Formats: sequence, C-alpha cells, structure tokens
Amino acid sequence: MTRVSCSEMATVSQVKELGFLQETDAWRLHSSQFPSKVGGRPAWLGEVGVPEPAALQCGLCGKPLAFLLQVYAPCAGSFHRTIFIFCCRNGSCHRESEAQCFKVYRNQLPRKNDTYSYGPPPETGPPDGEDCISFQLKCGLRLCRVCGCLGPKTCSKCHKVNYCSKDHQLMDWKLQHKKVCSEQFDVSNIEVVDHGFLFPEFEIVTEPEDMEGDSGSQDEEDETVTEHDTQILSAGIETSVDGVNLDEKELESMAKHETKDDMVFNNFKKSIALEPEQVLRYSRGGDPLWISRNHIPSEKDIPDCSCGMKRKFEFQVMPQLLNHLKVDSLGESIDWGVLAVFTCAANCSAENQYATEFLWKQDVAGDTL
Repeated sequence: MTRVSCSEMATVSQVKELGFLQETDAWRLHSSQFPSKVGGRPAWLGEVGVPEPAALQCGLCGKPLAFLLQVYAPCAGSFHRTIFIFCCRNGSCHRESEAQCFKVYRNQLPRKNDTYSYGPPPETGPPDGEDCISFQLKCGLRLCRVCGCLGPKTCSKCHKVNYCSKDHQLMDWKLQHKKVCSEQFDVSNIEVVDHGFLFPEFEIVTEPEDMEGDSGSQDEEDETVTEHDTQILSAGIETSVDGVNLDEKELESMAKHETKDDMVFNNFKKSIALEPEQVLRYSRGGDPLWISRNHIPSEKDIPDCSCGMKRKFEFQVMPQLLNHLKVDSLGESIDWGVLAVFTCAANCSAENQYATEFLWKQDVAGDTL
C-alpha cells in the first residue's frame, strides 16, 4: 500500500483508488506531511479562512462536530488540496438519510505559499521528545484543546488554553484543567488528555482497485433474474402473501421490486469482496457504489457550488470505517451505509478559503441486512 501523493491523486480521474487504514507515527499525520487520515484532530492545510466554531456545529443538535477524516487529493489547478469531513458524535442525530450532522470543506493552496516549503515534506520525523501536539497555527491562530478546531474562547483565569465552545471548555475543566489552572502553570508541560471526544486516529493509504473477478453488469443480472421469476409465474404456482392470493401481474411486480433491491446490495457486496477492509473509494468524476436502491440522489439533488458550477462525485466513505471508530452503543449510535462526497467540478479556488462542499448520506436498507 502507498500513501496518497500529488502525482497519484492528480491522475486518478475515473480510476478507482481504495483507501485502507494503518497505524503510523504521529509526525506523519501533521499538516506539514499533507496526510490523508481518520480521527484525531484535523491537520489543517491552509491557515486562511479556517472554519469558525459556528460553522462546525451539528445542524440538528447544535453541538460541536468532531473531525472524522481528511483526504489529500490534489488535482489540476491546485498543487495542495484536501477535503475535510466533520460529523456529530450524538448518535440520535444520525437518523435515516439525515446529512445535517455532517459538514464537508475543501481547501487548496498553490505550490508557492506562505505556510509550507516549496520542496517535498521531510522523510524523517522530529527528534525524540519534540513530536508534541500543537494548539497554535503558524499564523498565530489558537486551536481548541479538545477538538483542534479554532479556539476563540480563552480560560478567563490563566489565559493559556483555548476552546471552540463552552461545551469543550467544561469538558476539559472537569477532566484536567481544574487541577492545573493557575497564572504560573506552563501549558507546554501539561500532558494532553483523552477527552473521549476524538475518533481513533489512523493514516489512510491507497492502492488501485483490482477489477479482476468483475462478475458482469448489473443489467445482465437483472434480466436473468426477471426471466427466472417469469418462468415460475407462468408455471401457474399458486402464491399468496400474508394469506392473500396475488394474481400474476401483482406477484411479478413484487418480484421485480425485490430483485432490484437485492441486486444493488449484492453488487455492493461483490464490488468490495476482494478488498473487504476498504474504508474509502476515490474516483473523482466517477460514480458512487451505492449500497441500496433507496435514496439515490438525482442530479437536481446535488446543489451547485457557490461559484455557480456543478458538483461532481469525488469519493465515498464506506461503512467499514465504523468498525474502527468505536461508536457502537446499546442505544442510538453513529451509522451510515454510504457517505458520498461531491465537490466543485471546476475546482474553484474560493480565494484559498475553506469552501463548503456537499455530502449525501445513504443508509443501509432494512431488508438488505
């Protein structure tokens, strides 16, 4: 497996790249390494226009969103380019096909910029003991000690730690800051504790999809099954559902409907069978791999970019990622079938700000489980 690089991602249009998780050294997930990663705190790319806390709140419960993942995906017209996804940690917000609990941002920079070296990132990490978590960007902006997003709020007593919200300030106060807060304490010597808010952190590495073993088109399978159903019906077998006899046309209609549901899900399973651990599928300008025939967007469901151009599919997050996020609970929990990300087809610069992009959430149909 290989790390996502500029040359790879810039030339994979219509070519599917599969993303997998692997553990790695912490320094490889810093912003200067241009990582693709899941969990932890965001490795912000540009330092101009970083989303404000109000822009990173759940559209349903209003709580701060957690960083889910980022994909480093340069393409024509942008030397550095990263897509960020944030999601709500409140399981009750993840209702069926509800996408208001997600936010997507795209940021890009030219090769020559004020933040990073013109050359490639270093291949070696910092000396032992210097690989610490930073809560301040190079430009001076301070970040929340809990989530790593912008932290405009400061502790009123020590003025040495920052937060994105009262929620995260209270979370840190109860867990650690209450014990150490004073005008004299050195924040650089305080261990960063686990607040239980961040998702587990992994690097995303990619490899091309192996198309060997493709079992043919879905249309061919649909036709085969439909003919089989018709043969059964024409044989005059008496059939009923819940004790109610159905005529041939009604039964044939039901068979076709159920067959299409099954075919989409079976196609999903066959497509991932060779690489069942994949957590991401990248194919800018390609098509998503849907898990159900329900809640598939039409062209009009995908809003245009703020620049006026259409958006096109770029990548999807697979349900396998949930196995690594430790979000299972006895009650309501975070869940999805497919998270499909659509980005500006023109890849507009947005003046190097963080541009809002679009995410479509598709859940697993109940009858496919």
